[in-house]
Amino acid sequence: MNDTEVLVQQLITGLCNGMIIALIALGYTLVYGIIELINFAHGDLVMLGAFMALTLVAFFDLNGASSGPAAWVGLASLFVIVPAFCAGVNWLADRLAYRPLRSAPKLSVLVSAIGLSFIFVNLGLFWGGLPLELFGGGNAAAAPKDFPGLIGNTNLLGAGNVQFTYKDLLVVLITLPAMGLLTYWVKFTTMGKAMRAVAQNPTAARLMGINADRVISITFMVGGALGGLASVVYALYNNTIYFQMGYRIGMDAFTAAVLGGIGSLPGAMLGGILIGLVRALTDQYIATMWTNVMVFSILILVIIFRPSGLMGAKVKDKV
Repeated sequence: MNDTEVLVQQLITGLCNGMIIALIALGYTLVYGIIELINFAHGDLVMLGAFMALTLVAFFDLNGASSGPAAWVGLASLFVIVPAFCAGVNWLADRLAYRPLRSAPKLSVLVSAIGLSFIFVNLGLFWGGLPLELFGGGNAAAAPKDFPGLIGNTNLLGAGNVQFTYKDLLVVLITLPAMGLLTYWVKFTTMGKAMRAVAQNPTAARLMGINADRVISITFMVGGALGGLASVVYALYNNTIYFQMGYRIGMDAFTAAVLGGIGSLPGAMLGGILIGLVRALTDQYIATMWTNVMVFSILILVIIFRPSGLMGAKVKDKV
């Protein structure tokens, strides 16, 4: 590869990983935007979604005898069942862990989110010990799991050195419509307007007849569904999952949400893409060991010079 081809390849890799990060960051920013809660368990929810996806791969035998239309139906089911599973888990998290603390100090809710994260991590560890062939027979629960390469690596650009494969195309075809539909839903639907009303003033929203608890629960479900969608795309794109992956991808997504302006949907998208590009370019042109340093240095600079994020709105303090 010449220098130009290397740069283009890293841009493709960075954009694809960035869109996955953005999809996860939307879950953070949705919840924060409505109840000002940083749901630190969201990254680990994505991890559980990835483990559910691998379990379904084993159930549908997508890596074995299944082929033809049955295989495509099984693959498509991942994009339905896993988001539904993650939406349900997130709804339970809100119902059991967050709703009872709705009027408690914010620190109590934050500690509850951290505790829930540890619960999800341990669930992932136990899940990794299932006696399935794709889980290594359950003999090494903590070991990374190979996710089958269900999407081909054929270069859609021909025989050149720059690679744009079906996996890259999958990321684009899943993430961009999901982001667009979410933006439309929040801006133009009745439930989206209710979400924005609760986010702006929960008391006034209740006085106008809006069931704030129901709106918050739906927000958690939508955020969970986005996390589930991201977990399937992540697993199909990277082909490796492990029970501690939630910390890494969760930190990337949280950083993206803060970088773009937490509470802002376009900001989460922009932040995710920027983080993906920074990671890819740092890996290529500096060194992998400096990647996290670069990402968090940029975050610190943004927090110092623009605390509201790149696209966040500056809100005056109430007096």
